Amino acid sequence: MKHKEPRYFHIVPLIAAMAVVGWLSWQPARAEGESKELQAVAQALGKSKLSLLAGIRQASQGSAKAISAKFELEDGKLSLSVYTAEKGLAVPAEKNVLQELSGSPEQDKWTPKVEVFRDVPHVARSAEQLAVMSLGRKSLAAVIAEVRKTHPGTVFSITPAIRNHRPVAVVLLANKGKVTTVTQPL
Repeated sequence: MKHKEPRYFHIVPLIAAMAVVGWLSWQPARAEGESKELQAVAQALGKSKLSLLAGIRQASQGSAKAISAKFELEDGKLSLSVYTAEKGLAVPAEKNVLQELSGSPEQDKWTPKVEVFRDVPHVARSAEQLAVMSLGRKSLAAVIAEVRKTHPGTVFSITPAIRNHRPVAVVLLANKGKVTTVTQPL
């Protein structure tokens, strides 16, 4: 009689492979073309009337928790995007509402549009960020406050990641035309 392995032995490697692929696709490694894009974002930051920290705080109302945030250029215009888990970090991704709040930070008041993620790439990336944030002990706002104490410049991106089996935040700062990457424990 052939011994049959429990079903989960087949699923665990698949889940692990999907997590690695998702993790590798969201790494903040900077290719040459991407570096030019980051420089363009860094130069456009002077137009913003809102800091990344203020956007995170606005998006983190009630039980919603920010899981990543960034300034970016959309159609040549500066935009602020904050990704949130609407039901907080303790609720798993499949029972949470993963969404993006995005809009122009160039106005006196930031009035972002809300997009609930339904497509696989956004849901996968957001679920990964939710998982990493739930492993950490700090909020994105707390990490930004720490980084600002020790590094000059304007924080314009923060993304959770795993480094050496530990949750970290990868923070991008713009200072005098240069982009700096800082990795901070979560």
